[in-house]
Amino acid sequence: MGVIRTGWLVMGLALGLRAQALELLPAVEPAPQPEAAQAAPALPAQVVDVPTRPGVTQRLLVLRPAQPRAAVVLLAGGHGGLQIQGDGTLKWGGGNFLVRTRQQFAAQDLLVAVLDAPSDRQRQPFLSGFRQTPEHLADLKAVIAWLRAGTGLPVWLVGTSRGTQSAAYAATELTGPAGPDGVVLSATILRDPRSRAVPALPLQAIRVPVLVVHHERDGCPLCAYADLPLLTERLTAAPRSALLPVRGGQDVGDPCEAQAHHGFNGVETPVVRQTAAWMLAR
Repeated sequence: MGVIRTGWLVMGLALGLRAQALELLPAVEPAPQPEAAQAAPALPAQVVDVPTRPGVTQRLLVLRPAQPRAAVVLLAGGHGGLQIQGDGTLKWGGGNFLVRTRQQFAAQDLLVAVLDAPSDRQRQPFLSGFRQTPEHLADLKAVIAWLRAGTGLPVWLVGTSRGTQSAAYAATELTGPAGPDGVVLSATILRDPRSRAVPALPLQAIRVPVLVVHHERDGCPLCAYADLPLLTERLTAAPRSALLPVRGGQDVGDPCEAQAHHGFNGVETPVVRQTAAWMLAR
């Protein structure tokens, strides 16, 4: 592969949600087991290096459906250092919720760009301690501009876990043509003693649609469902905002990792479908 260099009301009140401002969507639950069906063929992936800061490039893994309706930048959690190789393979993060569902997002008519750490952060700690810096902001700005110029499509930032700290930060800092057209925050970091959690950002500055996706039994202490009002009550300027609760699935291993409820294990397909449907609704 070549590398291109370039009970809604009651639940809402319990969470402290203001019904007039934030829509509470029906909860996602595991889909019934379907009869044998032909899976959509996997799209080929393209590795792209987008120039960002002087001497720095931002590597993406790009999937292009035939008729995309929007573009999504998928921001993995953890340290974010996927280490995408020239042939499209990853050295880390293949099991992350957004990374492992990239083909499912593409199947919803979304052009997908999976974000790696930039070329000057290709070793530990990768994006750790970097997600809310002017340099990371410049990288995301360059990616948004590249996607918008090349496709003419709306560009959304979609973060999960630590990736929400990148997505929300960019949405508070980048506005107008430089910023995203919308943001999806899944398994959001709501409390964090070591770095700035998402509710500590100036969320009232976000003026694009925001979808919050969160498992009701997320066991990660940084992402408790009961803490969601810290986030949702501050989305006061978003023209459209909603909470998509998630139930069921499998909870395996570390509660802050991708195979637990934190990573939407076992409910990936309905979560992706309903996320895409909300994004594409007008």
